[in-house]
Amino acid sequence: MTPITRMNQAWLPSIFNDLFDNNWATVSSTTPAINVSEDKDKYEVEVAAPGMTKDDFRIHVTQDGELVIGVEKKTQSEEHKEDKKYLRREFSYSKFEQTIDLPDNVERSRISAKVNDGVLTISLPKKTEEEKSRSLTTINID
Repeated sequence: MTPITRMNQAWLPSIFNDLFDNNWATVSSTTPAINVSEDKDKYEVEVAAPGMTKDDFRIHVTQDGELVIGVEKKTQSEEHKEDKKYLRREFSYSKFEQTIDLPDNVERSRISAKVNDGVLTISLPKKTEEEKSRSLTTINID
């Protein structure tokens, strides 16, 4: 009987650890889905963010060559009834940030983005042969 008791004692903490583990908590239903595709001229990142507008997004490229996509939206609605003193408030707050390492062949100066029907699309043009040769640094030896 002792093995069964030990098994049950170990089982309960395991369930709580699984439920409250930080890795589990970071995945939520508000995390937008992301697609990344490639064709011969560009990479494309699509972020599904229904209800978001272009003002809700923040996009930048770090010095380390990472594309950082941030979304933050706060909403508050109020409802008043004339015949009662009634106030209802509903708060909603969504925040998300995703970092993607950019390939070396992305021409950072030509990155563009647009929002259409709740989808953010970021176009990451690939360097042309001329742009690739300009990015090479020739070092003269004295």
